[in-house]
Amino acid sequence: MIYHTYKPHKDLDSIVKFYWTLEVSFDSNNQKQKIIPDGCIEMAFNFGDKIKRYISETDFIFHPDAMVMGQRTKSFDVLPTGNVDTFAICFYPIGFANFVKTPLEHLVDKETPILELFGLVEASELEQQMIQAINTEQRIKVIEAFLLKKLNDANTINNIVKSTVDVLLKANGVTPINVLLQENISQRRQIERHFKKQIGISPKQLGKAIRLQATLNLLLNKESKTLTDIAYESEYFDQNHFIKDFKELVGITPKEYLGNENMALSALFYK
Repeated sequence: MIYHTYKPHKDLDSIVKFYWTLEVSFDSNNQKQKIIPDGCIEMAFNFGDKIKRYISETDFIFHPDAMVMGQRTKSFDVLPTGNVDTFAICFYPIGFANFVKTPLEHLVDKETPILELFGLVEASELEQQMIQAINTEQRIKVIEAFLLKKLNDANTINNIVKSTVDVLLKANGVTPINVLLQENISQRRQIERHFKKQIGISPKQLGKAIRLQATLNLLLNKESKTLTDIAYESEYFDQNHFIKDFKELVGITPKEYLGNENMALSALFYK
């Protein structure tokens, strides 16, 4: 697997976390790979062979070649049918709401073709430009021209949503929503509503995904840390709380995650 990340234009760096590319040569022995919630929305373009997205142990659908992957509240498995050649934009949690008017709760736990979000003409033009680009540098130029143009008609992001996301990111997802709102507990329903529209999921769900990412980083680069050490460093109540949350989002325990062939792709993002 060849994985690279690239920094966005300075006018987009508060919205776009990074761009990434992934190339994988086909091997008949390739295993399913688990995609894990990370608190981000991604727009991806597939220039290789079709990729299966499993909806059960044996049933699958094919990923659209140009799509937006919404917020994820649970893991799912993918398996390429041939060579993988993917370019994607990873948006900060608050980022993608700047470009569409569709409530982001409609994108959760699924892959939506970009034509459903940007219209047939605009989406087809963008996809063709990305296909015709001869390298990653050109693809970045194409997508940045598209995003910067769309920003001219930007939607307004709710200030409470933005400040809440900022705090969750700085605290690696461990700050409870009632602490964020301090005395304004009455605003909880309002912020939940804004979150579902502009982030796609609730503050609690986003916090869990952000914390999971920080925990995975510790787990995969742990050196001599034990699971108990990682649990407390990530501010879980105890090891059982850590394992419960991990299994809820990943589907297996932390011990089962390590060295698991189905986790090779997700582990690649932390190296």
